[in-house]
Amino acid sequence: MFNHVMVGANDIEKSKTFYEKVLGVLGFQGQGMENTAPSGHKRVFFRHNGGTLAISQPIDDQPATHGNGSTIGFVCDSPEQVKAFHDVAVQHGGTSCEDAPGLREGAMGPMHLSYVRDPSGNKLCAIHRPG
Repeated sequence: MFNHVMVGANDIEKSKTFYEKVLGVLGFQGQGMENTAPSGHKRVFFRHNGGTLAISQPIDDQPATHGNGSTIGFVCDSPEQVKAFHDVAVQHGGTSCEDAPGLREGAMGPMHLSYVRDPSGNKLCAIHRPG
């Protein structure tokens, strides 16, 4: 259904390093592909398993802000990977938010979740659904 997700970044280099480390937990290897838009704004693209996550300096030259109520969810292969995603994010400039990583009961059944905010405040979720 989705081709890509793009989020704003205030410090493109800090965000690039953050996402290289965090996405590495999910199997992304190497470095994000750096690009300069025709407007001169810097962007970085991370392609993995058919999807693309992009970070970009906002083209309106205003500070990047997070979307209140917005979350980008990343599929994990195990509860351990959910926890590793969280821990690596925090080690590389992210901040933990919501409850501690772990099992939660939800409307769609049990799932392992962790939530963090990236260096620009974008909310990320790591999720593993058993079975």
